[in-house]
Amino acid sequence: MAGVTIGADGLARCSWAVGELYEAYHDQEWGQPVRGDDKLFERMSLEAFQSGLSWITILRKRPAFRKAFANFKIRKVAAFGEPDVERLLADAGIVRNRSKIEATIANARVALEVDLDELLWSYAPARGKRKADIPATTPESIAMSKALKKKGFRFVGPTTCYALMQATGMVDDHIEGCHIS
Repeated sequence: MAGVTIGADGLARCSWAVGELYEAYHDQEWGQPVRGDDKLFERMSLEAFQSGLSWITILRKRPAFRKAFANFKIRKVAAFGEPDVERLLADAGIVRNRSKIEATIANARVALEVDLDELLWSYAPARGKRKADIPATTPESIAMSKALKKKGFRFVGPTTCYALMQATGMVDDHIEGCHIS
């Protein structure tokens, strides 16, 4: 079947889900609805850190990210200061990009002022199974990006917003033939 791969366990998955870590992420998380401000903040932050990198890099570093960023508790991250930025820049367990680190802290501060769950999910299109090519952006992800930037969020372009929509189950892009679809 085009667009799927068969894992060692015999299950058909979306073609990108190759390898144990990707298979687990695909089967247990990707496309599953995520609710709650802190959980969505974590996913948004990790999608921003992924920008320009492979998602497998972020998956491998996710435990270190959680430890470094106080399990992405918005109130705790919003209180981070310059000493925390320096600590994070020295942490080899995460992606050490000053702009992304500072954006995550700034985004936490903005997130304190909004209902992140309500805001993000308000841009979710009707969930449906995609059978064709999966876009990098959609009108909804473009609108979400604009709304987030208007509120002061950073590293939330349309492609990152669409990846967030996929990862948090706002859209269901499992390919036809995938055992999840």
